[in-house]
Amino acid sequence: MSVHQLLAAPDAADLSVAVGGYVIGTGRTVPTVAAVLALAGVAVAVLALARPRGRPGTRRAAALVGLVLGLVGAGVGGLHAANSAGGLGTGNGLAGAVAAVALGLIGAVVAGLALARSRRTA
Repeated sequence: MSVHQLLAAPDAADLSVAVGGYVIGTGRTVPTVAAVLALAGVAVAVLALARPRGRPGTRRAAALVGLVLGLVGAGVGGLHAANSAGGLGTGNGLAGAVAAVALGLIGAVVAGLALARSRRTA
């Protein structure tokens, strides 16, 4: 299965989840998951940056986790935004993809700062 097939807008034959009369298909699910991953990356990176000096590897490990989560969220969001048909409000998940890219980049920058601080204090 190609990346384009994974990130494509849902067809009528696709399985979707109905929540209170609102259908969530793969067009919105993929960027939502990417945005949640990117938000988790921001949270872990902020905690790594704010962590006091403790055990030698804990701040660095948390910063690396935040960096990976941020980059994965930004990458998946960017791929979905590039392959999204239509604009904002069309139901293709473009807003979630843009949010995932923004949060992922913020998480990557904060994690980079935490990594630099962990190297400086080690």
